[in-house]
Amino acid sequence: MITIVVAPDKFKGSLTAEEAAAAVERGVRRVWPRARVVRAPMADGGEGTLRALVRATGGRIFHRRVMGPLGGPVRAAFGVLGDGKTAVIEMAEASGFRLVPAARRNPLVTTTYGTGELIMAALRRGCRRFIVGIGGSATNDGGAGMAQALGVRLLDAHGRELPAGIGGGALDRVAGFDFSGFQISNFKFEFLVASDVRNPLVGPRGASAVFGPQKGATPAMVKQLDANLRHWAKVIAKDARLLAGQGLRNAEYKSLTTFPGGGAAGGLGAGLRAFLGARFRPGVEIVIEHARLAEKLRGADLVITGEGRLDRSTLDGKAPLGVARLARRLGVPVIAIGGSLAPEAEAAFRRAGFAAALPLMTGPMSLEEAMRQAGALLEATTARAMALVRMGRRNA
Repeated sequence: MITIVVAPDKFKGSLTAEEAAAAVERGVRRVWPRARVVRAPMADGGEGTLRALVRATGGRIFHRRVMGPLGGPVRAAFGVLGDGKTAVIEMAEASGFRLVPAARRNPLVTTTYGTGELIMAALRRGCRRFIVGIGGSATNDGGAGMAQALGVRLLDAHGRELPAGIGGGALDRVAGFDFSGFQISNFKFEFLVASDVRNPLVGPRGASAVFGPQKGATPAMVKQLDANLRHWAKVIAKDARLLAGQGLRNAEYKSLTTFPGGGAAGGLGAGLRAFLGARFRPGVEIVIEHARLAEKLRGADLVITGEGRLDRSTLDGKAPLGVARLARRLGVPVIAIGGSLAPEAEAAFRRAGFAAALPLMTGPMSLEEAMRQAGALLEATTARAMALVRMGRRNA
């Protein structure tokens, strides 16, 4: 009996990772009805990480009404893993790009306040270890809104408190902090950031320049946002109480503007490091570990992974690459299936250890139609690939 591990990420806009895994399994069973299929939906720190981790560990999902990126209320989820002590916060749930209508995208005003509220909700449930996925953000506030939700008062040059939920456009007004209400300081905690983004906080590769335009920033806004994040980092670095409270060495503190990952989620990466002493790790590694993928791959004949588009960005550390690296170490061949495949990327996928990389579309089709039919196309592509694998096994 053949054993196939199915470990895809989401096909963004079309299929969740769970739905993609189900479609792949249907395709496998067209060719091998009695195959042993092990599903292990993946994520890389972006949307889907919460549900992938909760599903893998037998945890629970909770919902809260929190402040959305534009200041109004939204219903957002957070997860508690099977150990009952580890929370999963997916910032996109409360502060995500998908929550902002196209006509209202403006990173000068969007806030991470709701993400901080989710952290507080998990703390009140007794969680002391946190995994924070920071993909899919609508924000560029350096984590200022999150800090406010945790009880940090942001003060202007006259000592007046700034309103709750400020956006990146107001960071230049911050002159200092009041930590007297910093609620999280009463707890012993650990924060781990799940992200594949390596951009620094500021500069030409920083949060504002690289990701700001995607969130609605004009060139003038990008310039303002970048300057405001520089100012924000300087104010943080001057506050000795914050430095002592998180146990960060002075060199680490001064590196807020330059360390890899600080620019993730509009600077939320830097904010998590400064206010919560967070450590960083590639999101797919965290999901792989909690899903016990190595254990599932041992003895498998094949692993099938994939995501919405297979291109060079996939090979920069996204979920399919993480799966392929682990499978390669364990001697299990890997097939990747994507909604589309950049022609120039095929050779790069082979060099990265994939036995094959396949697109869903084999003929003319609009993007809208392909997204509507993603499940059926993924099933059919898997079945074609399995027919070839079966023929190869017979002829071996």
